[in-house]
Order: sequence, then C-alpha cells, then structure tokens
Amino acid sequence: DLAPLTGSQIIETFGWRAVFWTVTGAAALATILLATSLKETRPVEERAGSSFGTALAGYRYLMGDRNFLGLVAIAGFGIASFFVYLSSSSFILIDHYGLSPSVYSVFFSINAVAFIGMSQLTGMLADRFGLKRVVWVAVTGYATVMVALFAIMASGVDRLDVMAALLFVGYGFLGLVIPTTSVLAMEEHGEIAGTASALMGTLHFAIGAPA
Repeated sequence: DLAPLTGSQIIETFGWRAVFWTVTGAAALATILLATSLKETRPVEERAGSSFGTALAGYRYLMGDRNFLGLVAIAGFGIASFFVYLSSSSFILIDHYGLSPSVYSVFFSINAVAFIGMSQLTGMLADRFGLKRVVWVAVTGYATVMVALFAIMASGVDRLDVMAALLFVGYGFLGLVIPTTSVLAMEEHGEIAGTASALMGTLHFAIGAPA
C-alpha cells in the first residue's frame, strides 16, 4: 500500500494541508471517471427502477434479512477494530515507540500488504474450502490474534516486534473476513445488488465510525 508512504512524503515536502488538496483532487478525478467511463452493463429488461421509493423498499427488505445483517455486522466490527488502530497507531508508534513518520508509514504499509495479500487469496480459498468455512476460520483467527495481542500488552509486555508480528497476522485474517462476508451477504441479492452494496457499505462505516 503506497498511501501511507505517499502521504508522509507529501506532508514532509508540502505540509499537512497539501494532503487535503491531494484527496480533493483524487475525488474530483474519480467523479469525472465515474461520469465518463463507467457505463451501465445490465440489460435494459433486467434493470430495477431507480426511484426513491424503490430504493427504500430495497433497504426495508434488506434490513429484515438476518443473514445479510449478521454478515455485515461481522465485517463492520472488523472495520471498527481497524479504525481504532488507524486513529491510535500514530500516537503509539511515533510518540511511544519513537518511530519517524517515514518508518511509521512503512510499518503501516506492511500491515496493508498482509491485508491486501490475503484478500487476493479469497477466491482460491473459497473454491477449495467453501466461503462459509473461510469466514469461520478467518473470524476465529482474527479474534484470537487480537485477544492475544490485548492480553500480552495488558500483561506488561511492551515490545514493538511482538505487536508488529501479531498485527501482521491479525490484519491478514481481516483481509479474508471483509471480502468473504461481503460476498456471502450479497449472493442472494443479485437483483438489487446496487442497493445491497450501498446499504452494506453504509452499515460497515456506521458500525466502524464510533470506534
């Protein structure tokens, strides 16, 4: 993941305000590409209505689906734990352990490599073992690693290498949790895939944001 490294270089070269200008520019570019390059691929006869009432009906239907909500909640709580790490890691790693901003960015990127790398294996693992089994192992593994990290740190062990190793493994598991739960949550709602995806993303952040 190049984002942390890029961000640290932007701050060091142009100051922290430049980060927000960069994000604004990227958002503007994404909007332009969305408007000009992303075409509708679904056949006309299979398209659902796009009225406000149709969307509300879809949301109401999805909110009554316990399987959908359960899978979304699993990923949401995983995202919440990541947000805790995201918001506090700079204080812990820079202020407590004394890492420089550049080294901190590398540390953050290594965990991103674990997350992204494992997420790329989702399809292969699902084909071999089944999505539900992958979800079960990934959720169990992630919870176990995070509980172990908490217990070790709470016992007074204050070692960066121990924390780094457990975070690397933990976020590797999280890289499996989020895509697999998302696929399972969406698989029975193909006819309203856009509505389901929108609600799922909203709920993910609604659960994660308070953390």
